[in-house]
Amino acid sequence: MQAELAALGEALAGLRRASGLSQAEAGERVGMTGQGWGLYEAGKRAGLFRPDIQTRLTSALGTTPEALLLGRGSPPASGGGEGEGVRGMEARSAAFSGPGLTAPREDETFTFLVQTEDVWPWASSGVVLVCDAGRWPRRGQGCVVETRDGERRVRRFDGADRDWLLLKGGAGGLDQAERVARADVLSLATVVARNET
Repeated sequence: MQAELAALGEALAGLRRASGLSQAEAGERVGMTGQGWGLYEAGKRAGLFRPDIQTRLTSALGTTPEALLLGRGSPPASGGGEGEGVRGMEARSAAFSGPGLTAPREDETFTFLVQTEDVWPWASSGVVLVCDAGRWPRRGQGCVVETRDGERRVRRFDGADRDWLLLKGGAGGLDQAERVARADVLSLATVVARNET
């Protein structure tokens, strides 16, 4: 496992260098120090195996988790020399950028300061959430709902159907269930990072 973690860390370092960023600059994009970023590159944080962490780190570099797993940021140029054949299930043209895996545009990302205990213990008052307005949340993921009356509140996404959003959170914390009519929702943003102060 340690060897796999070290290999992922090396791939992350390669993607960062290819994007022209220092560890400090890359870390700043996801709300961590350069030293924290360096721990991921050194293979010292097992969280690098988690898909949500991979998405968060690679999004800061403008690439995808698939590029991290392949160990490169983009397909190599054609006309390579000997020994550069395809190995296993790897393919040179497998540059995937499916929905929800591309880096959010800056105009789609915003921060939200939690001022209530509506989603305690997931996040309490004082936590700053980084949100992506261009991404639909998964079940159990944090989200910020803005309703037509101008209210913005943080919740955990629990599902949806044609007419309703099913959310967790409220005055009693995450034990409370809430249904919000889609017609009343102006926007729904996914929480992609939490900065606890």
